[in-house]
Amino acid sequence: MINIKYLALVLFGCLYLNTFAQLPEGFVYVKDIIPDLEVELRYNTSNNFVGKPITGYHSKRLILTVETAKALKLVHQDLQQQNLCLKVYDGYRPQQAVNHFVKWARDLNDTINKHIFYPKVKKRDLFKEGYIASKSGHSRGSTVDLTIIDGNTGKPLDMGSIYDFFGEQSWVDYEHITDKQKVNRHLLQAVMMKYGFRNYPKEWWHFTLRGEPFPDTYFNFPIK
Repeated sequence: MINIKYLALVLFGCLYLNTFAQLPEGFVYVKDIIPDLEVELRYNTSNNFVGKPITGYHSKRLILTVETAKALKLVHQDLQQQNLCLKVYDGYRPQQAVNHFVKWARDLNDTINKHIFYPKVKKRDLFKEGYIASKSGHSRGSTVDLTIIDGNTGKPLDMGSIYDFFGEQSWVDYEHITDKQKVNRHLLQAVMMKYGFRNYPKEWWHFTLRGEPFPDTYFNFPIK
């Protein structure tokens, strides 16, 4: 005779395992490590330089390597002592998403969000100027794009440019911004470096964990 309760438990277990099966060993859903982290995966939305959701992003769940998530938790806790928090725009990025960017960049007629994200850069120059590439550190799972938000209002601190802006205004040491914007950028850079992240000089929001666990592996599993 079939035990209905036992069968139900087995089916539930299978569903549970299938839900999390897409994460390779060494990766984690960051909310499991930092439950109160603010996440807005821009490439799971149309609010990005392409103007539509990107291939491989099937949910807004932030994924990183375990080591990166743990280091990010220390950053988050440090900022909370100042009534500030982190907000993450991107983490692990599958290679299929990078391929989507490359394909988009080669279509010179598709410029729907040029006026927002790259008003002074010709689309045909995105490869030459290093804004689009065939490989991304994000695909190794230990790179994050993020900013700091006010703990009371949830409003991002003014960093002098929007996230993912293609231009010198996004360079960490760009001089033609206000003193307050420089202070905000310095705060972000300092707290990230304190906990083991190195920055990318041309994007104030972009950081990679030093000693990342998969320095030569570009993953392609989707975000679900």
